Amino acid sequence: MARTRKTPAGVSSAEPIIHLAARAEDAMHEFREKWARKRGHTPTVIPYTGYGAPGWVRVLCRVLLTKPTPDGGIRYKKIRGWRSFTSVPVNDVAVTIDIGGTSQRVVADRGGVVDTVIHVDLAPGWHTITIHTDDAELVEAPVFVVDPSVDVGIISDVDDTVMVTALPRPLLAAWNTFVLDEHARRPVPGMAVLYERLTRAHPGTPVFYLSTGAWNVAPTLSRFLSRNLYPPGPLLLTDWGPTHDRWFRSGRAHKVETLSRLAEEFPDVRWLLVGDDGQHDEEIYGNFAIAHPENVTGIAIRQLSNSEAVLAGGRSKGEETAHTSAPWVYGTDGAGLAERLEDLGLL
Repeated sequence: MARTRKTPAGVSSAEPIIHLAARAEDAMHEFREKWARKRGHTPTVIPYTGYGAPGWVRVLCRVLLTKPTPDGGIRYKKIRGWRSFTSVPVNDVAVTIDIGGTSQRVVADRGGVVDTVIHVDLAPGWHTITIHTDDAELVEAPVFVVDPSVDVGIISDVDDTVMVTALPRPLLAAWNTFVLDEHARRPVPGMAVLYERLTRAHPGTPVFYLSTGAWNVAPTLSRFLSRNLYPPGPLLLTDWGPTHDRWFRSGRAHKVETLSRLAEEFPDVRWLLVGDDGQHDEEIYGNFAIAHPENVTGIAIRQLSNSEAVLAGGRSKGEETAHTSAPWVYGTDGAGLAERLEDLGLL
């Protein structure tokens, strides 16, 4: 069963009847949007790092209503901590993307997120594109185009892999929502150095940071990674809200689907998968290695301390290692993992 909606261009399209929770969320967003606009809030584009290959680029951003800054500064850089969650998303808004000398208009989804692939031929390396709406100021977003000759890439988990979370999993969402600041987290010792060594050993290596975190925290996580000298790369996050058929999105499904997408987008790249032994990374990576053995060069797992494991809800059993052809390495920090990756010839 489907209903028809109008896009900004006046084109009708069919979409499935959405879940009750999603309809309730849409009604709340509509109410908050009207209230925010009456208070003078205007659209702001939050740019995220995109990626692609010669012939296409995946562009990521989000449109929110925010209060104009008194100093006239770049507004999206002022959205931190809990404000990133209380800002109102703007859905079904037309967004203009200028890239490679061409301009394309797309429509944000019901959460204000733009996640679109644009067919454009850019040279390998970093590029800057511009994004804006009819009512929002122009912002710049970086995109990384992977060289077709590159055959090694890194996919890294975030919490407890590159940053020390040290929080019970049930409290992690609240921490991210109300407290998170890039100064309030500690990097996992040696991980930034490990990633830097890997990218030097394999020039052009793409680095993707895959997390079950919400898009709201992307600017803060980007600042954390930059401050702690992690290599730049796209953050692949998700939206916590309800979907057309369920109350909440599945973080685990997000990771599984993203890994499969990257394998399809870069069929010649063999990935080093980096995560931790706090419950699910080993299982997710192991299943991916079984399904895509030609796309995995190794799996590196950070071993949590006893206290971190308790807060994470326990350790995974690591049973997947016996069922994959990919080599597995374990270490408590970046230095320990580096030693074992050297033995594999990856460093």
